[in-house]
Amino acid sequence: MSADSASPAKRAKVSKNDSSFEGDQSQDFDSATQKALEDIDACQNEIDALNEQASEEILKVEQKYNKLRKPHYEKRNEMIKNISNFWITAFMNHPQISAILDEEEEECLHYLTTVNVEEFDDIKSGYRISFTFSKNPYFSNEVVSKEFHLANTGDPESNSTEIKWKDGMDLTKRAQQQASRKRRRGNGRTFFTWFNDVSDPSADDIAEVIKDDMWPNPLQYYLAPESYIDENGVSDDDEDEEDLDDSVVVLDEDDDDDGEEVYEVEDDDDEEFETLDSIGGDDDDGVEVIEDEDENDEEAAEEGDEEEEPKKAKPAVNGSSKAPVEVNGSTDKEGGGGE
Repeated sequence: MSADSASPAKRAKVSKNDSSFEGDQSQDFDSATQKALEDIDACQNEIDALNEQASEEILKVEQKYNKLRKPHYEKRNEMIKNISNFWITAFMNHPQISAILDEEEEECLHYLTTVNVEEFDDIKSGYRISFTFSKNPYFSNEVVSKEFHLANTGDPESNSTEIKWKDGMDLTKRAQQQASRKRRRGNGRTFFTWFNDVSDPSADDIAEVIKDDMWPNPLQYYLAPESYIDENGVSDDDEDEEDLDDSVVVLDEDDDDDGEEVYEVEDDDDEEFETLDSIGGDDDDGVEVIEDEDENDEEAAEEGDEEEEPKKAKPAVNGSSKAPVEVNGSTDKEGGGGE
């Protein structure tokens, strides 16, 4: 289709979108279609009004439950203070937060005692994340906060507390000195550079993670390593390895003529032993197959019956049943004195 033939359709489509469905005679709709479009537009306006009403009611519900949750959050924070290194452990176990922590920041965050997320009363306008530290060798602030809110223009903006670093302890400057190396590793951002960065609040993924994931339930990240271990302290992988060790035992480390090792494979009844090759059905490669013990016993018994036929007794000498004795290459009667 040429560009010229497509142009009228495009113009008609734009014209439809611009219509207010108030009887504009410039449209190419017939009267029935025009009436239907006006009815649809009126119905859509009613839906939009209900959506707006629902948003207002949802906002009120959120405000109500934020107030109900607040004392529980405060109670939880008091309990967390009794556990040393709770927050740094939770941060280190979170995949996104741990990705921006360097070693020196980990040491600093051992002094972090409280994290608090507070949504503003109208909720829509923003929230504040606060970090409380005990006395530490890095900075003198007790509480540092990062805040997100709407500006007068309606655009999101953020600001953060100025950290009062002690002499030579500014971790952001140290991070800048190592920036080139970190960029080569694909990680140029650290925790405190994130905290100071207020350039693009709408794309602050770490703040969203703390507010929506870490803050509602930090306990799950504090306990994260234990979730992969059962009550006996053995992981699923360890159990699989133990099962393998119980079922296959190396009988002989020496290779046979074909360069294969013989293994003992124990079945459920602990009665039958086979080689690895015999399991697959191949026993012609010089690998000894250890057969069932019961079958071996039966075969041995049958062979014993054949081999243990009664031997003919040698004739007695002078009525004696004793066999002749060989002396100096000749045979003499037992007890005789002749040469």
